[in-house]
Amino acid sequence: MLKKSIIILTLVTLFAFSAAMVSAQTIELEFWHAMSGGRTAAVEKIVDGFNAEHDDINVTAQFTGSYAETLTQGISAVRSGNPPHIIQVYEVGTQTMLDSEAIVPVYEIAEGKIDFGSVIQPILNYYSVDGKLYSMPFNSSTAMLYYNKDAFAAAGIETVPETWADIEEMGLQIIDSGAANHGLSFGWPAWILEQMHAYHNKPYANNDNGRSGRASEVYLDRDFAKMVLGTWTDLVEKDVVAYGGREYSANQDFLAGEVAMLIQSTSSLSSIMESADFEVGTTFLPRFEGQGIGNSVIGGASLWVMQGHSDEEYEAVVEFFKYLSKTDVTIQWHKDTGYFPSTNAAVKTLMDDRWFSDNPNYLTAFLQVLSGVQSPAANGVLLGNFVEIRDIVDTAVEEAFTGEATAEEALNKADEQADNVLQDYTELFND
Repeated sequence: MLKKSIIILTLVTLFAFSAAMVSAQTIELEFWHAMSGGRTAAVEKIVDGFNAEHDDINVTAQFTGSYAETLTQGISAVRSGNPPHIIQVYEVGTQTMLDSEAIVPVYEIAEGKIDFGSVIQPILNYYSVDGKLYSMPFNSSTAMLYYNKDAFAAAGIETVPETWADIEEMGLQIIDSGAANHGLSFGWPAWILEQMHAYHNKPYANNDNGRSGRASEVYLDRDFAKMVLGTWTDLVEKDVVAYGGREYSANQDFLAGEVAMLIQSTSSLSSIMESADFEVGTTFLPRFEGQGIGNSVIGGASLWVMQGHSDEEYEAVVEFFKYLSKTDVTIQWHKDTGYFPSTNAAVKTLMDDRWFSDNPNYLTAFLQVLSGVQSPAANGVLLGNFVEIRDIVDTAVEEAFTGEATAEEALNKADEQADNVLQDYTELFND
């Protein structure tokens, strides 16, 4: 009996020792993200798939609040000496991350190990500086126009709008027919104003939109910005445009049939398609005629690698990024969320499988970003403290829409406030 007990105790000890050795060899990676709701499950699916394929690496995904909260917490964690390995940061945080001294550029740890040439060019351009990729593309989106096909039919409209003049004409026709109370609403107005600049190849700030040097002034007080907001304000006065709030509130007005058209992020596509009790169509953003051709700009977020870790851990991060770049994983993420398939290989497979043919609304924005001109103006603007500047612009839009100020007055004030923000930011970094 004693001999049997000794054998059992020995086996238990060996098992515990072996488990400890395996645990010691497993590299733990922390991944902080801002994907809430159904997108949390999509992130977990990716992480679980990676962990299942890698016995020596374990990624733990943690929801850390909004994009702004995740960015702030990530940088603070580096300062306190306990950083995550990866954090998800929205596109307006790009300049802040570049200046934070808290990151390890992706190209430094992954160049030659991941084929970044396979990334869709507009996405690659946004997160690259001087041709070098600083963060890993993850959830990329842009804005497009959604429309209620049933309302269009009820109003006798058989085409889709291509210009802002079309928006006005069709919007008035929709209102007159009783198909909807308003023609159009849109979310993220400050972002849509940025989109209009990029879409028409107009710079939003100096120094090539902050890409040839840190931006020190914005161009909100110039003719193009005033023309855009002036047009929008005129359409509000005609009831064609209904103000839809600063983020996603406009989606509900669209789904309720209050408006027949919606300009919103492509990231809303899956939820809108699932929730609408009418047939949804999508098309390109409307243009202002005679104002140039650029490209719709990338939104969403990317993954940044944080300082403070070992070479072995960074090698593990690269393995995780390789997994994210796999065609089947990229396709899974696209179908689960509506974000862009970020690689050429994923797009080819989706086309070969007739995904886009069977689901044309998912193709619209992708064709839109590939059909324009690549230039500094169209690649997206990099601004210090961009979040505060967007808030300033949102306020200007609201002041113009409510009649508190003219479009020109609102943008002149916003321009001065935004330039002060950039000046303070530049002084902070002694540039």
